[in-house]
Amino acid sequence: MAILFPSPIFGPIKSRRLGVSLGINLMPSDGKVCTFDCIYCECGLNADHRPKLKRPSRQEVREALEQRLQQMQAEQCAPDVLTFAGNGEPTAHPDFAGIIDDTLALRDVYFPKAQVSVLSNATMLHKPEVVAALKRVDNNILKLDTVSQEYIKLVDQPTGAYDVERVVEQLCAFEGKLIVQTLFMKGAFDGRSVDNTTDDYVLPWLSAVQRIAPQQVMIYTIDRATPVSGLLKATPAELDAIAMRVRELGIAASASY
Repeated sequence: MAILFPSPIFGPIKSRRLGVSLGINLMPSDGKVCTFDCIYCECGLNADHRPKLKRPSRQEVREALEQRLQQMQAEQCAPDVLTFAGNGEPTAHPDFAGIIDDTLALRDVYFPKAQVSVLSNATMLHKPEVVAALKRVDNNILKLDTVSQEYIKLVDQPTGAYDVERVVEQLCAFEGKLIVQTLFMKGAFDGRSVDNTTDDYVLPWLSAVQRIAPQQVMIYTIDRATPVSGLLKATPAELDAIAMRVRELGIAASASY
């Protein structure tokens, strides 16, 4: 069953990777709008959850966020992080850069020790204002599930043009101020293997990670029900082994099971 998040603010929730996280969802609350259509997405497939509501405006996001931060301050409930995530790609919001400015300003007023994180699939890095905004946040977390164009087409299913080599070059341009996030899984879809834990996938991916030289790599696997059947979690041993290979490159890595 798909999980759709309230908009524009949800939580706080306990994140496997980020701690106590107050979520910021820039997509409608009644559906999914994403530039990827990942077969493992907990929010379901785009076609199955067409929203009828509009995206929240910059003003609506700012007002809702400030109200929630005031409430958390009154309750003495401090978030570890304010996280842009939810029902689709946050950087696709037309006012994403301005919303980041507002969020950083509100963070500084109410919880200056909290970090601001963005979970992005890296499909909007052709927009200079998006890149500039991502450079301003504490945790610029960008997806790179593989460097196989064929695998991305099968599993991540971009809704527009996507050239993985160009994306790797765009990630390199952050000069280390980013976190690479990669989902590893096993199983099959549409009669084809989706196991990206093998050396056929891991070795080229490691080479790309070395080029990108991020501050950290976050490795994870399926956590909740997926919209298609036949997908399997990667094992803790497999994830740990991949994380160790990243660390051997001199790059910090974490594995979430």
